[in-house]
Amino acid sequence: MSGWPEDIEHKARALIAAFSERRLMVATAESCTGGLIVGALTEVSGSSSVVDRGFVTYSNDAKIQMLGVDPATLAAHGAVSRQTAVEMARGALSHSQADIAVAVTGIAGPSGGTDEKAVGLVHLAAASRGGSVLHREMRYGDIGRDAVRLATVRTALDMLEDAAEGRTAISGIP
Repeated sequence: MSGWPEDIEHKARALIAAFSERRLMVATAESCTGGLIVGALTEVSGSSSVVDRGFVTYSNDAKIQMLGVDPATLAAHGAVSRQTAVEMARGALSHSQADIAVAVTGIAGPSGGTDEKAVGLVHLAAASRGGSVLHREMRYGDIGRDAVRLATVRTALDMLEDAAEGRTAISGIP
C-alpha cells in the first residue's frame, strides 16, 4: 500500500484475508470519510473477492437515494446520529451483495460543529445479513480533519473485524 499509515495497512490486509477465508463480502457507506474505508480495503491485492462496493453518500439526498435512509430519520435526528448510521449500514446491505456493511457519518471539521454535535463526533454502524447491528459513537475531538478521518477508518476496520467475529453485536436496534 502507498500513503496509508502502517496500522491501517496491516488491519486492511488482515481483514481481507479473514473475510476471504470466511467467504464474506463487505460494503461500505461513507459520509465524512468520503470513501477512505473502501479505499484502504481495495489497496490490498485480492480485495475484489471481498469488497462488493462502497457508497459515498456525503449529502442527505445521496443517503436517501443510494441507501434508502428515511427522510424522517434525517429530519428528526440529523445526518450525524446513531439512527442515520444504522439506516446507512442496513441500506448498504440491502443495496449490495455484502454479508457485512459498515457505515460512518460525522463531522470531520474544521467547520460544521455545533454545541450539540461538536467537530470530531462520528457515528459508526456495522450490520450483518443475520440482523445484528453494532453502533459506536466516537468523540475524537477537534484534532484536525485528516486525523478525524483516519481515526474513523481505524474504528470502522475494527468494527468490521468485530462484526465478522460476531463480537459485541447488538441486535434489535430500531
